[in-house]
Formats: sequence, structure tokens, C-alpha cells
Amino acid sequence: MTKDIRELREFLTANSWLEMDLTLSDESKNFPRPPVQKAPLPGQELIHLPEFNRDILQKEDIISLIQSRRSRRLYSSCALSLPELSFLLWATQGVRKITKNCTVRNVASAGNSHTFETYLAVFHVEELKEGIYRYLPLEHALIFEFSVPDLSEKMIEIGRNYHYVGQSAVTFIWTTIPYRMEWRYMESSARLIAIDAGHVCQNLYLACEAIGCGTCAIGAFIQTKADELLRLDGKEEFVFYMAPVGKQLEK
Repeated sequence: MTKDIRELREFLTANSWLEMDLTLSDESKNFPRPPVQKAPLPGQELIHLPEFNRDILQKEDIISLIQSRRSRRLYSSCALSLPELSFLLWATQGVRKITKNCTVRNVASAGNSHTFETYLAVFHVEELKEGIYRYLPLEHALIFEFSVPDLSEKMIEIGRNYHYVGQSAVTFIWTTIPYRMEWRYMESSARLIAIDAGHVCQNLYLACEAIGCGTCAIGAFIQTKADELLRLDGKEEFVFYMAPVGKQLEK
């Protein structure tokens, strides 16, 4: 085992809490809490997502959902409906309650920090044209960011030639804005952000199973190309996790 591996393992421990002085955090210095979501740019229109009901569910029993949950990499050519996409976004980042400084959502997050922004590479979703979108959890709406020529091929390249990344109905792309966590938790933030990502993606897995879809979490991708695709600076915000989603193939 190399020294580097041993040092990286330290990241997985909670030892940083022993040395951290929270009185030095930006929160303790009365710096304003970072916004809970990125605002739309001027001129970007909101695409309000429809309400969904239980009619879209193929499974509701939690035991069945957990037992059937697995990574699925092959998808049918069927499009997702907009209510189905609405359900998946609600399950992964949906807001239950808005307070003065934070949001209560359907997924856990350390200190209610919720550092993630949800981008979507849309390929086959009814009523949506192909392109890059971003989810606004406060409004439960989408904004269309931009079109990308040869989006499928670019996503496959970003995904290190895993074809299902660009052959889905939609691929979820989660970015993180670390300062939302660092504002309070300083040097412990990286570990907490990684833990939070698991909360979000597991909800996506279970929600997909409930509506007859499949997904596969992607942690290995070409970072610079992913950030460039979404026009991110790669420092204050960068791609952290991805998950393609599509209808399960008939057995």
C-alpha cells in the first residue's frame, strides 16, 4: 500500500472534526448563507413540471423496490413522460418546506446544505427537445440551458466510452457548489458532500424501479470535458456524479 493511498484514506475518517474550530467558519463570522439554488439567467423561461400521481407507479411496495434495485445499463428506445421525469426530480431533490435560510428536501444533507445542482442531458423525454437543462427545486421547474451538437456522442466520450451514458432517455448530471457546505463545515466538507451524493443517487435508483426505469451511477468520467460541457469553472462548481436513466428493456 502506498503512502498516498494511506493519506487518502484519512479523507474517509471523521478525524477532521477533532481539529476543526467551527468558530472560524464563515457561518460563525456572520457571512450570509450561500443561495440554495442558482438563479435562472435573465430571459430564461421556466418550464413548470407537471404534478404526478400514483398512476405512473408500477411498484409501490418498499420491500419489492429494494429487492429489485440494481444497476441497469441497457434501456429501451421508449421516451420518458414529463410526469415521470417530474417524479424522478422530486424524489432526488424535491423541496418539502422552505425556511428563511434553507430547504427541507426529500433527501438528507449535512446541515441542510444541499450542495448539488441537477443538470439533465435530455435525449428522449416527451415534450422536451434534446439538450441540456437544469432543475430548479424551489419552483419544481426546468430551465433550458443550451443545445449541444452531437450530444449523445459527447456524453459517451465524457463517460469514458460507456455507451449507456449517451444512449439513455435522460442522463442526470449532478454538480456540486462546495461553498454551500464549506460555509459551515470547512475542511470536513469534502467528506460530507460525498456522503450526500449517495443519499441523492439511492433515491434515484428506487424511484426508477418504481416507474419501470433503470439507472446506473457513474463516478468515473472525464472531469474537464464534463465541466466544459456544462460551461462550469471547475473550481467553484464542478460535475460530481452522473446517472443515465431509461425505460427497462422488456424481459
